[in-house]
Amino acid sequence: MDTTAPGPARDTRVVLNGTTLTVGELIALADGAAVPAVAPEARERAVRSWHTAQRLAAAGRLYGRGTGVGAHRTVTVDADDETTHGLRLLRSHAGGAGALLPARQIRAMLAIRANQLLAGGSGIHPTFVDALTEALRLGVHPAVNEYGAIGTGDLTALAQTGLTLLGERPWLDGRSDNGRDGGAAGHRGGGPDGLLDGRATAGLYDWLDTRPAGRRDADPTGRPDGGTSGGSGADPDAGPAAGPARGAESRVGAPSETSAGIPPDRLPAPVTLRPGDALALLSSNALALGQAALGWHGLDVLLRATHAVAALSLLAVSGSPEAYAAPVHALRPCPGAARAAGEVRRLLGLPDRPSVPGRRIQDPFGFRAFPQVHGCALDAAERLREVVEVEVNCPSENPVVMPDGTAAYHHGGFFAAPLGLALEAANLALLQTARLSAARLTALGDPGLTGLPAFLATGPASSSGTMILEYTANSALAELRACAAPASTGHAVLSHGLEEAASFAGQAARQTLRATEAYVTVLACELVTAVRALRLHPVPPAVPAFTVADAALPDGTEDRPLTGDVTAASALLPVLARL
Repeated sequence: MDTTAPGPARDTRVVLNGTTLTVGELIALADGAAVPAVAPEARERAVRSWHTAQRLAAAGRLYGRGTGVGAHRTVTVDADDETTHGLRLLRSHAGGAGALLPARQIRAMLAIRANQLLAGGSGIHPTFVDALTEALRLGVHPAVNEYGAIGTGDLTALAQTGLTLLGERPWLDGRSDNGRDGGAAGHRGGGPDGLLDGRATAGLYDWLDTRPAGRRDADPTGRPDGGTSGGSGADPDAGPAAGPARGAESRVGAPSETSAGIPPDRLPAPVTLRPGDALALLSSNALALGQAALGWHGLDVLLRATHAVAALSLLAVSGSPEAYAAPVHALRPCPGAARAAGEVRRLLGLPDRPSVPGRRIQDPFGFRAFPQVHGCALDAAERLREVVEVEVNCPSENPVVMPDGTAAYHHGGFFAAPLGLALEAANLALLQTARLSAARLTALGDPGLTGLPAFLATGPASSSGTMILEYTANSALAELRACAAPASTGHAVLSHGLEEAASFAGQAARQTLRATEAYVTVLACELVTAVRALRLHPVPPAVPAFTVADAALPDGTEDRPLTGDVTAASALLPVLARL
């Protein structure tokens, strides 16, 4: 596996300005295909926001700055205790649990939080932006546990991040990450999306990279021993620090362990915590957004690959092109359905208006209703992308500092209902299209539809052929069904009843990641079966999708284990997505 990490020598840059970050750019940062650069005007906006917050806090109490948080919102914090109050807030909220998350997800979180802070609504000291972007450039990331958020702010993840930025917790090296997902997340390159080149058959899910990284040797209670990377020191434009000298307040009680194995020149310099910085850093759903963006990316690749796989299945059963005719979809102008039908026509070289009828008056739903069902998944994925791009480019902090410097408003913009509901729509839509994939797989084994031997077996009459792939696909489909159960139906009453609801957007994002992983298996099983069926045709079709798949997948129709076939088909999906 290639575990090369992102580093400062890369040429590609993504400019973070707080307003225009795209999901594609975010994925490039998460994968280490690009390094961040901060737009000067955006950093100046962050400087102004910090000055404004200081002035407003001096004129009247702001939540989390002159007060406690949650049920302690009415508890006054003494002015000379505000910095240590912030440190206590980070320490007390760094209570995440469960497996450590992969570097790719954490890098996405770091990039999002830096970009959000550049939107200028947080009032945080801008050196936090410098430190976040420096960590991305150096290829290091904080240790963040899987559990701790309910869709009202990723409090535990960002508290763990904050303590790492201060120097109380160790940095982890994205270049190793247990050999799994170092900065590039296991990607081997090979295409414009940074996806597999289709020739690899090992590491079945490397290009999705959805699984927690598990235990590591690094002690998440340790701290780095400094480092001199630029960008994280005192900001000459933002005035003197509002707290003690650098390190004095942020290292109180810190253990002596360091970030094991990472050279000092690859460690961001610890930042100084100032009054108000702690809550300003915590007030975001950056982790859930990062996971949602990665989930969207995997979903987008798979949905595009599905066009090619479904087209091959349609050919294998000599299905009717009428269900894909352009006039049909012009009468019911649903964008996703029209796109799905158009892609199948393009991949098979079909005319917009078919003149030759199919073998049957009507095909089963897996073929006939594919544009309508798959179109919903395309539409849901597009909606998810839109929501993510809104959220990563706006200030969600509570309180939020107005850009004109006149006020700071307390609000509920951190409540991630739009994100959670967009994720759940995508999960439900993906289940629907996956069910049709499993239905097409079953149809491909039916001699009445294909005119080929049952289960595409060519040995003795009792041969099983591809029969077992129906079981494998439906096993994965069961996981998709579980992931489609809406997380937002959950309920939570927290902090003495002050917070009496939650969006559970982070849970929905993890469901999307798991669902896309399961869909890889469903779609790969269909692809293996469709290619075998087409190989049994007297004249295999001369379409690019079949040519590519025929060359990549194992030969032979004898009864044998098909795990290798499914693995090879899984690796081929990103290639088909680019056709």
